Amino acid sequence: MKSKAIFLDRDGVLNHPVIRDGKSYPPARVEDVEVYPGLREQLQRLKDRGFVLIVVTNQPDVARGTTPRETVEGINDLIAREIPAIDRFLVCFHDNNDGCDCRKPRPGMLLTGAAEFDIDLARSYMVGDRRSDVEAGIAAGSRTIFIDRAYREPPPIQYDHRVSSTLEALTIIESESEHEKI
Repeated sequence: MKSKAIFLDRDGVLNHPVIRDGKSYPPARVEDVEVYPGLREQLQRLKDRGFVLIVVTNQPDVARGTTPRETVEGINDLIAREIPAIDRFLVCFHDNNDGCDCRKPRPGMLLTGAAEFDIDLARSYMVGDRRSDVEAGIAAGSRTIFIDRAYREPPPIQYDHRVSSTLEALTIIESESEHEKI
């Protein structure tokens, strides 16, 4: 039987984003990263239930030349130390106009993770705080949970669940996995 996964956006889902003018941005430095409390334990419980945990994050500031790739990788390393249950980080370093398949809302990173870990996307979840996250999950055929952080940008139109925190999203996944028929 194929595995199931939780695909997690990074900034705004695992760590506090920087908010400027109602918009979400990644921290500029590793020292500025603040992981949301409680995620380490909750994600470990879900991993113990058989979920593969994959971070899928757009980091276009690398292509734009405003953030070094080493900073993105340093932030990922810090989050991996804080939340050791995470199995993989997949990062799109491209900008909007690069035409890649990996940049959300395209499902490329989810499809890559699914192939690598033999994942059943229909039994998996995409958890994100932006429209592009949810659209990538829908395009990949997974269930979607939108964390509504009230950014000044259009929210997704369609999703399976809308919540206000990552812990709330993970609680829904835990509850639904208890009732899942194998």
